[in-house]
Amino acid sequence: MNIAVIPARGGSKRIVGKNIKPFAGKPLIAYSIEAAQASELFDEIIVSTDSDEIAAIAEQYGATQIISRPESLSNDYVGTFPVVKHAVEVFEQSAGEVDYICCIYATAPFLSAERLKEGLHRLAADSTKQFAFSVTSFPFPVQRAIKLFEGGVTPVDAGQMGKRSQDLEEYYHDAGQFYWGTRSAWKNDKATFAPHSIPVILPRYLVQDIDTPEDWKRAELMYRAYTMSE
Repeated sequence: MNIAVIPARGGSKRIVGKNIKPFAGKPLIAYSIEAAQASELFDEIIVSTDSDEIAAIAEQYGATQIISRPESLSNDYVGTFPVVKHAVEVFEQSAGEVDYICCIYATAPFLSAERLKEGLHRLAADSTKQFAFSVTSFPFPVQRAIKLFEGGVTPVDAGQMGKRSQDLEEYYHDAGQFYWGTRSAWKNDKATFAPHSIPVILPRYLVQDIDTPEDWKRAELMYRAYTMSE
């Protein structure tokens, strides 16, 4: 049995009501639920939330179960792991043990069923792996980063500044869309960013954090341009 867990707290401060704010015509969380549905990988699509409004909208768009998140897991400082673990524990009390769990962020309008399928397929095919999650490359060589200080700038690594971009190793970062994991990996707090994780590489034009109003605007412009080009 495979389940999706979508954490969706109601207390967003930088973008009020972010998880259910209309994005290109429908609530942001709807994109994550619909991608999970389209993948046909999940026995249950669970939304973990502390908000009745989020719960109602999530059910409207196809979430099959709502798990109420306790106040202790609903503040600004709680990470993803304890929220997912709580949802799994509550679910298993009535449904029995699951096999694979996919944490899907509620702020992932570019998420696709195809990438979810790729993640599970690759994870299930290799018994030495614990997680499979989305990554994308940095758009500029991180080796040539600079730091700002009062009155000027300084390179992080002066020895790298004169090198050509093509001579520098490409680096990647978490794309913030989905995290497939085995039951034991989630239950035992295995490290996500480790050799036992599989990277599912996304093109940069399908990745955008949505943490600030500027991010939101950029993401909507990217989404509209992408869907018009299909």
